Amino acid sequence: MAAEKLRDLSRPIDVPLLDATVAAFYGTGSSEERHAADQILRELQNNPDMWLQVVHILQNSQNLNTKFFALQVLENVIKYKWNILPVEQRDGIKNYISDVIVQLSGNEVSFRQERLYVNKLNIILVQVLKREWPARWTTFIPDLIAAAATSPTICENCMAILKLLSEEIFDFSRGEMTQQKIKELKGSLNSEFRLIHELCLQVLSGSQRPELICATLATLHAFLSWIPIGFIFESQLLETLLKFFPIAAYRNLTLQCLTEVAALHFGDFYDTQYVQMYTVFMLQLKVILPSGTISDGYGNGSNEEQAFIQNLALFLTSFFKNHIRILESTLDALLLGLDYLIEISFVDDTEMFKVCLDYWNLFVLELFETYNQVERLLGLQAQRIPGTDDGTLIAVQRRRQLYAGPLSKLRTLMICRMAKPEEVLIVEDENGNIVRETLKDNDVLVQYKIMRETLIYLSHLDHEDTEQQMLKKLSKQLNGEDWSWNNLNTLCWAIGSISGSMVEEQENRFLVLVIRDLLNLCEITKGKDNKAVIASNIMYVVGQYPRFLRAHWKFLKTVVNKLFEFMHEIHPGVQDMACDTFLKIVQKCKRKFVTLQVGESEPFVSVLLSNLPTTIADLEPHQIHTFYESVGQMIQAESDNTKREEYLKRLMSLPNQKWAEIIGEAGRSADILKNQDVIRSVLNILQTNTSVACSLGPYFFPQISVIFLDMLTVYRMYSELVSNTICEGGPFASKTSFVKLLRSVKRETLKLIETFLDKAEDLPHLGKQFVPPMMDPVLGDYARNVPDARESEVLSLFATIINKYKGEMLEEVPRIFEAVFQCTLEMITKNFEDYPEHRLKFFSLLRAIGTHCFQAFIQLSSQQLKLVMDSISWAFRHTERNIAETGLSLLLEILKNFEASGFQNQFYKTYFLNIEQEIFAVLTDTFHKPGFKLHVSVLQHLFYVVDGLTEPLWDATMVPSQYTNNAMFVRDYTIKLLSSSFPNMTPVEVAKFVDGLFNSKTDAPNFKNHIRDFLVQSKEFSAQDNKDLYAEEAAVQREKERQRMLSIPGLIAPNELQDEMSDL
Repeated sequence: MAAEKLRDLSRPIDVPLLDATVAAFYGTGSSEERHAADQILRELQNNPDMWLQVVHILQNSQNLNTKFFALQVLENVIKYKWNILPVEQRDGIKNYISDVIVQLSGNEVSFRQERLYVNKLNIILVQVLKREWPARWTTFIPDLIAAAATSPTICENCMAILKLLSEEIFDFSRGEMTQQKIKELKGSLNSEFRLIHELCLQVLSGSQRPELICATLATLHAFLSWIPIGFIFESQLLETLLKFFPIAAYRNLTLQCLTEVAALHFGDFYDTQYVQMYTVFMLQLKVILPSGTISDGYGNGSNEEQAFIQNLALFLTSFFKNHIRILESTLDALLLGLDYLIEISFVDDTEMFKVCLDYWNLFVLELFETYNQVERLLGLQAQRIPGTDDGTLIAVQRRRQLYAGPLSKLRTLMICRMAKPEEVLIVEDENGNIVRETLKDNDVLVQYKIMRETLIYLSHLDHEDTEQQMLKKLSKQLNGEDWSWNNLNTLCWAIGSISGSMVEEQENRFLVLVIRDLLNLCEITKGKDNKAVIASNIMYVVGQYPRFLRAHWKFLKTVVNKLFEFMHEIHPGVQDMACDTFLKIVQKCKRKFVTLQVGESEPFVSVLLSNLPTTIADLEPHQIHTFYESVGQMIQAESDNTKREEYLKRLMSLPNQKWAEIIGEAGRSADILKNQDVIRSVLNILQTNTSVACSLGPYFFPQISVIFLDMLTVYRMYSELVSNTICEGGPFASKTSFVKLLRSVKRETLKLIETFLDKAEDLPHLGKQFVPPMMDPVLGDYARNVPDARESEVLSLFATIINKYKGEMLEEVPRIFEAVFQCTLEMITKNFEDYPEHRLKFFSLLRAIGTHCFQAFIQLSSQQLKLVMDSISWAFRHTERNIAETGLSLLLEILKNFEASGFQNQFYKTYFLNIEQEIFAVLTDTFHKPGFKLHVSVLQHLFYVVDGLTEPLWDATMVPSQYTNNAMFVRDYTIKLLSSSFPNMTPVEVAKFVDGLFNSKTDAPNFKNHIRDFLVQSKEFSAQDNKDLYAEEAAVQREKERQRMLSIPGLIAPNELQDEMSDL
């Protein structure tokens, strides 16, 4: 009854009843009461007439939550329906909100008591302003300034409104407003800032009210980043701010304002003022926070004092980023500031360290680039090329010398605080125990990347100092003076991180000392945990220097034998790291192991194969697979075919012997294959084969030929066993450990075949050799099986085969379609959740067929093609990003292929309008934002292709023949489609958008920007994170950055480079 009464909005709403409903929602009553209240409030919020009750609610309710509910309703109307409201209603809302704000903020008591309510009203007013000002509310700024003069509390609230307005326009506008509207608001605020500036100065010079001064400083902080710079330097503003800095109550807010000023950069016009500002600031800072007291001051300080040091870090980094060059004229003050920042960097606070680190990275990069320029100029001089300037060389060298002290301290900082690299698996837990890492910390990995880059620049700037600091710290580890797990870790991570930055001769000398000292440390140190930490560091360091290992066979052999020792060490993480490091070293030094080295009687790989059973005796199965992959890499590097096959035979003798035993016993009694231990052995053998196939590629052919047919027989048997078990035991049978184990064998079989075929680059005949025998055991089995027993890997295997052998597989496509298409669609189209693996792999298979065997699509019947197009449409509507993107990519390829096929008229007549409608549906759905780039590409293709179609897209029997061409029809259809979907947009706005699509259909960037603006205007994408709309631009930026990094030695780790030396 109460709910019905609230739902009736034909008369004024019952405010006490609404208060009670809101109270029930926020209260501690039963979940049923809360749910019922939630239901009613949602209905009211969605009722289009509810906003007409807002004034009545605000005037009569005493409950703050109810008022907030009403204001939320009003805010939604302002955001999404403002332009379709009559002028008198818009003016009514505007005047009412303004009056309530003035009334509440004019009285000190009500202003303090109702502060939350006033803040929400301010937000509503700013939402109105974004739509009304400047065009329909031209006097807003003068009105606000006049109101501020009437009362200190009104003035304080005016400051809050101005701050909100500035933030909305300059900080949060991207994706909230069209680019034209942002430009218009920025221009208006800029042109009227003189009044705001006068008000701020008046308050700061004349007011004694702390709250008002704080509000004014907070507002200035929001404005300083964009106001015309003359207002700062050609008035009393900067001087006033520096007067407030020493006062404790205003220090943090003032420092935030000064940071905004420090971040500005407008050429050299105000350089003198910046130098003066910095000098005065440093004199005041020495009194407030003497140098050398920061670490203790932060550790023992109050929240305010800690915030001050955090703000100080922001100020110094901002100032130095923009003005360090001009400060070189006041050297003492500059070096003092750098010392302060280095001192702050040593404070144990992660967020503050990140701020400092970002600056140090920029600082050393700039010095390094200048230094690089010197090296280049010196090279030009050496070649006697005219035009090189001695003066420039001297100035740059002098500048580098000027910063020698801070740079040396920075190297100490980076070495002491180096973050943990991804390869290190052994960590200290919260209880001080050494354990295997279970989760990767992405923040630490990002920090390591930046620190590594910074240390590489520092190393380039002075290799000697870097080397001396590291060796000195290492000697202190050896003599025990500075021994601790953390100190050794950070030092070794730092040593590993500068790999590739030194010239080879220096790197060799440095590494000989480092590895010798680390091996000695491992011998002399007692205790399992200590040895595990040292082992971890040895493995990390040697894994980072493949160039050194390639050049020093004895060291390489010693290191690898040490890794074999670690493979018997059962301390958590040591064996894993030993196997991973072994693989990493082999990938970069593989030729060394198959070449007969000086002083050796046979290649290392041969010795290794002889001792293989002993070496892997203590390893877990997954570690053995990594080991086999590593040895496979060695064998792959052997150029002699006979030797390579002999090595492969020796490597696989253990698994092949076990395989032969199992197959032999199965020949006598197939029941042996049902034994769980035997199934595990079969799985292990297959996984070992997959690891070797991954390394050997086409050279794995002799081995797969040995087991292929037996493997398919086992596959067929296990498949029937799975099917029968599920048929007898129902769906739950698929969850039993027995069935899971059987399916693991099936999956690994498919994975092995897929890996081999994918890697077999130079053997095109293999497709014809291997595919026909698989048709019935694999494809036929897939079709016959119950859904729960179908392996998704079948789909990815045939996708790989088609991607590999392309058009040669055209005649096989109908059989593939017949076996997998209908039955897989039935599995995946019931909902968006079941069979997630099958979904992605099914569409990957479709995409492979569409790309390489498009002719197969043309040969489909109209019903079959409709099924394909429906499934693609279903794919790109999927909320799983990979599936949606695969569907969109496939759609784009099919559209382009049909355009050139000769069947374009029939195809587009059938599917054009449906595709357009579906793409607009996902384009305007925020769940599908990551697909934005592909949505735009599909739409652009549709609008581009429409002119080339010779048959009408409309049904002449249904639609009057008012259209002279397809473009005219599509324009009309699109306007109607969007108008019905977005009633908040006027017909003129929709028509303008559609015309813009046609006008920009040949200009991709313009077309994309046009759609971005539409998404904001339609309010579908406002007030959210819209970075996915700009993903393409971000990708271009990332590629530029990679090219820059490739040009600097060491910046991309040697292990990440696909260099030709890896085969030497």
